[in-house]
Amino acid sequence: MTITLEQRLDAFRRLDEAKLTFARRDWFPGTSGNLSIKLSDEPLQFAVTASGKDKTKLSPEDYLVVDGNSQPVEPTALKPSAETLVHAVVYRVIPTAKACFHVHTVWNNLISELYFGQRAFSIQGQELIKGLGIWEENARITVPIVENFADIPTLASAIEKVITPEVPGVLIRNHGIYAWGDSDFAAKRHLEAFEFLFEYHARWLQLRQAAVAAP
Repeated sequence: MTITLEQRLDAFRRLDEAKLTFARRDWFPGTSGNLSIKLSDEPLQFAVTASGKDKTKLSPEDYLVVDGNSQPVEPTALKPSAETLVHAVVYRVIPTAKACFHVHTVWNNLISELYFGQRAFSIQGQELIKGLGIWEENARITVPIVENFADIPTLASAIEKVITPEVPGVLIRNHGIYAWGDSDFAAKRHLEAFEFLFEYHARWLQLRQAAVAAP
């Protein structure tokens, strides 16, 4: 499938919108994080953030298009994000995924560290679980957590083993979250829902501890 210039520019525009939304929330500290939007399934091609860019700003060289091996599809001086391989794994394992967003926040890092021993974080009965497309009454979700391997192929392999279509996200220990959806809007909604649930739970633990410690 040939990706047209119009398709490419549309994907870049939508990535701009997501990037600035998340940047306003301080979800990209120190140029961390990466975003992608899938352009085709066969062959797999997707637009992804370039490495080392300030995500609070816009420039003509913020994104490039890569293939399923995370290699640029045309000559460019830009380097794809170091974790582009993770996006490729998400798109291969979850064929319905059309966008994948990765951010680092205090709350998702806290949750990933607190619950790494269980290799998963579970929460039940919260209204924002509906934001993940799960509508059962008193629903419960379990988000997998993987080790923060420095070797990206090892990290991608670990993520490949635990992600499922039922829960659109995975935590990396002290390294943020990847969330995806069948559109960039859905991926954004999922990411926002996860972040609310993480912050709620972490604050609830703080309040419970304070109540126990009170005289």
